Amino acid sequence: MIRLKNILARVYTVYGLSVFLITFLVMLLPMWIVSLLPEPRRTRWFFVLARGWMKVFMPLVFCPVRRKGLEYFEPGVNYIVVCNHNSLMDVPVTTPGVPGLNKTLAKIEMARIPLFGIMYRIGSVLVDRQDEQSRRNSYEQMKEVLAMGMHMILYPEGTRNKTGQPLKSFYDGAFSLAIDTQRPIMPAVLFHTRKILPPGRIFYALPHRIDFHFLPPIQTQGLGKDDMPALKERVFRIMWDYIEKVNG
Repeated sequence: MIRLKNILARVYTVYGLSVFLITFLVMLLPMWIVSLLPEPRRTRWFFVLARGWMKVFMPLVFCPVRRKGLEYFEPGVNYIVVCNHNSLMDVPVTTPGVPGLNKTLAKIEMARIPLFGIMYRIGSVLVDRQDEQSRRNSYEQMKEVLAMGMHMILYPEGTRNKTGQPLKSFYDGAFSLAIDTQRPIMPAVLFHTRKILPPGRIFYALPHRIDFHFLPPIQTQGLGKDDMPALKERVFRIMWDYIEKVNG
């Protein structure tokens, strides 16, 4: 039975990669044209393309996305969306799945990938984590994204959670940004992306439904730098408890 599952997982991986490459090639020219536009038109048209792409791609690979909690997004308010990070599937779900225009923080190496990097250059604030000046610049760019009325999507765990725990410990960045800009934090939780691409498995994937849940926002107005540790702990506990509740 295990051997059969391994064979099916690899057959599915070939299928999923084939669908991705075919649909990506269809999107490549429009993405390149959009990359030439100024902001915010560039991001606006990018999302038209990205959402259309994922509405086709995700059902084709038998990974439908179900969202819950969209009512928490108040019209005219932009949020710092903090999300758990379990899989390489997370970004294709979160970027088009968060309503409205948004950007995420991404490693600069992703933008250097031939062709594929176009999407990261449009849809992300890029950072070289080994360069202190790059980290400072990315922080200021995230403030500019928020000032333009877009959401910022951040993964406070920093890297993918490959542990058996609901969450890894959080870094400070998202919470410092929320306090500095006085923007509300929107906790968000992804379920089942790790089942699609299990950690530690090479060329192995299985289809599964994805659930993307948004939780009630947390206001930061009036908070100062001294409040950052308590804010971080509060968000961590809310997300941890919610994951455990849903997973039973």
